[in-house]
Amino acid sequence: MPRITLRQLLDHAAENDYGVPAFNINNMEQALAIMDAASSLDAPVIIQASRGARSYANDIMLKHMMDAVTEIYPQIPVCVHLDHGNGPDTCMTAIQAGFTSVMMDGSLKADGKTAADWDYNVGVTKTVTGMAHLGGISVEGELGVLGSLETGMGDKEDGHGAEGKLSHDQLLTNPDEAVKFVQETQVDALAIAMGTSHGAYKFTRKPDGDILAMNVIEEIHRKLPNTHLVMHGSSSVPQDLQDIINTYGGKMKPTWGVPVSEIQRGIKNGVRKINIDTDNRMAMTGQIRKVLSEDPGEFDPRKYLKPAMEAMAKLCKQRLQEFNTAGQASKIKKVLTTAEMAKRYAAGELTPKVA
Repeated sequence: MPRITLRQLLDHAAENDYGVPAFNINNMEQALAIMDAASSLDAPVIIQASRGARSYANDIMLKHMMDAVTEIYPQIPVCVHLDHGNGPDTCMTAIQAGFTSVMMDGSLKADGKTAADWDYNVGVTKTVTGMAHLGGISVEGELGVLGSLETGMGDKEDGHGAEGKLSHDQLLTNPDEAVKFVQETQVDALAIAMGTSHGAYKFTRKPDGDILAMNVIEEIHRKLPNTHLVMHGSSSVPQDLQDIINTYGGKMKPTWGVPVSEIQRGIKNGVRKINIDTDNRMAMTGQIRKVLSEDPGEFDPRKYLKPAMEAMAKLCKQRLQEFNTAGQASKIKKVLTTAEMAKRYAAGELTPKVA
């Protein structure tokens, strides 16, 4: 089965009331863990690589890993997505490397740390959609800046994230502006800011409406019922994974992530893509620490990477089940090629609809 575009996958998710976890990868072990989970549950999946991952693994290596997983698991529709592209050039090189979807994060300027204004965001995102849609490639945009409603600070992960103090308005996507943004940029999916952030240290307490503004998602969905929404920074940072890491020598500080129940609430209100990275990192790290702590003489990477992969696959299965993604792969009868998607864009079939 060929790689699926984000647009076709999220259209199917909207029609069948489910969300799709987008798991970040940096290496073979993560790719295999994700696909093992997806295959065991007959679930479509999004595998995404950030600019940091592309620098770490190299585009050539990532390309061949993506080729490998689609060959090993031909029955599973896989969307290969660029996470937080910082400019048209970054998006274009991802497309050249075989990605079927790119994110143009124009909420920040090309340096990946300076909050951008409206005109910059619209302009650069529109440039990418115009370019990508010609080739049938999907585009995710972002309106609002990811960061903490508790501290007013942006987040920093993998070399990407706003620096310094942000205003409350910057940290929350304006629903009326979201409508205008989608109309002007023609994005296939919209990432919104509502209090989530990258990394493990999202909240200092169990999040409520003051620091996790789910009402913003609900309002945007009312105004844009046909637009696929995206929640970034949505790892749940499970307590049991924190405990495993700390039991075996780690020093994670107490922290809270995004509760699965709140993500499920988002799925009911138009959220179709949910970004998860930290949870998988924690699952793997806990098992690596455990093996090396219990057997300090061990030096074979396979002896600690195999249980790490199993722990990550378990976490991925949980999310695929919780987001109702399980069982959906075989319902996608035909994966459209990028050439077929390009014809649909050209014909106006995929033009955003506003309520």
